[in-house]
Amino acid sequence: MTPSKVSLVADIGGTNTRVALAQGTVILAQTVHKFRNADHPGLAAVLKLYLRRQDDVDCDGACVAVAGPVRDGRATLTNLNWAIDRAMLAEVARAERVAILNDLQAQGHALDHLEKSGLRSVVAGQDGGPHAAKLVIGVGTGFNAAPVYNTETGRYVPPSEAGHGNLPVLDETDLRLSRFLADATGFASVEDVLSGRGLTHLYSWISQEAGERKDLSPVQVMDAVAMGRDPLARRTGQAFSRLLGCVAGNLALATLPFGGVFLAGGVSRAIAPYLGGFGFEAAFRDKGRFGSFMEQFSVSIVEDDFAALTGCASHLAGLS
Repeated sequence: MTPSKVSLVADIGGTNTRVALAQGTVILAQTVHKFRNADHPGLAAVLKLYLRRQDDVDCDGACVAVAGPVRDGRATLTNLNWAIDRAMLAEVARAERVAILNDLQAQGHALDHLEKSGLRSVVAGQDGGPHAAKLVIGVGTGFNAAPVYNTETGRYVPPSEAGHGNLPVLDETDLRLSRFLADATGFASVEDVLSGRGLTHLYSWISQEAGERKDLSPVQVMDAVAMGRDPLARRTGQAFSRLLGCVAGNLALATLPFGGVFLAGGVSRAIAPYLGGFGFEAAFRDKGRFGSFMEQFSVSIVEDDFAALTGCASHLAGLS
């Protein structure tokens, strides 16, 4: 392995951090390691431990994707008490080129490098051409979205914090849900429903509406959906799918992703087998007189768990 051609890349979520080495835009699969964030005081400790395990390889570049806003070379994670900056990253990795991306930016930079086998079609659409905009939506520990603009001068993936806007309210049922969330969290945001903890919130609310509140973890909710014996879990899956379709459709109208909408993250992958039967497509296209317009946008699930790492490597390669 030639040190000058190796980059350090990391995907930092609210629960786990994945770290790997890359050559160009290719992730070296045998070097991928996952660390549980709660076991470490910060990213520097994780990266130092990782590099020791990789014989202290000297990296030419380093790029990390974080689940939180990035500004002026500094990042603060939304669901994790870690602060990250370029100076620390350059020192730990001994790298000449460093970058910090929002995790959805990294997913966006990865889209053109994913194998077709790493994508699952959810909603068919039309081919938008090589310069068509795309939209990546992340549903996992949190929720976020980022447009991807493939122009003649390069790829641009602006950051956002789309998960912290208001949850849409379309009818009295949505209003009751919004009030339930506001009582519990102080504000009914998109992320409070369309995320891991969102599954818990939805199940708690639906069971309360049914007469007896029950609280399940996200894993327990999805296990109950899979087993098919809990009608409350099924209703939770249906409500989640409908709201995800509604929000994804709103974001599509705001960004016009004729190149497709891509759902990423662990919760997206978990709910993927049920979206077809739980009303996602109808909710995605339910935009009044713009319903037929929505038929142009395809929707796919990103099943490649290393996509954000690939995006980091792609971004670094573009800085060369």
